[in-house]
Amino acid sequence: MAKIVIFGSGRGSNARRIIEYFKDSGRVQVAALVSDKPRRGFLDISYDHRINLEIVKGSELSDPKWIAHLKVMYRPDLIVLAGYLKLIPEAFIQAFPGKIINMHPALLPAYGGKGMYGSHVHQAVIEAGDAKSGITIHEVNERYDEGRIIFQASCDVSPEDSLETLAQRIHQLEHEHLPVQIEKILYP
Repeated sequence: MAKIVIFGSGRGSNARRIIEYFKDSGRVQVAALVSDKPRRGFLDISYDHRINLEIVKGSELSDPKWIAHLKVMYRPDLIVLAGYLKLIPEAFIQAFPGKIINMHPALLPAYGGKGMYGSHVHQAVIEAGDAKSGITIHEVNERYDEGRIIFQASCDVSPEDSLETLAQRIHQLEHEHLPVQIEKILYP
């Protein structure tokens, strides 16, 4: 059975969707949740699904002891950044080569980089008058949102869209496609 570790900084709706998708699959186990903030979302998910939650500040990710702990304790086949907002340090990336992916709420390379997350991305898309937006699942490298693109899905943006309506459609794309792409990565 493949093991994944999910990193997040927010409410954890994508983490919850991934857990539910694989709950009875027998193919993928969510071994742990990792967050840089002890917020209710990830705490609730951890409690509801009996999955260990590790609270780790971004700078601690490069600590060799913590990397060893993650490798030994959880043995991840894939690390999924689902709403995780910190830049992943090079030492961590080197410890898990080719095993870290990110879900970004835009069609990269547009609207990527530091500070481009969540509502900031949606606001930029609306202000630019773009006709399309979407999600990108990509490998993680040492720079924000510049890793090799694995998958993209798009949706229309209408002139009547608000931040909330666009965010809702993007969340639907995330929930629909992220678990499926995780499975395809683990079981090509």
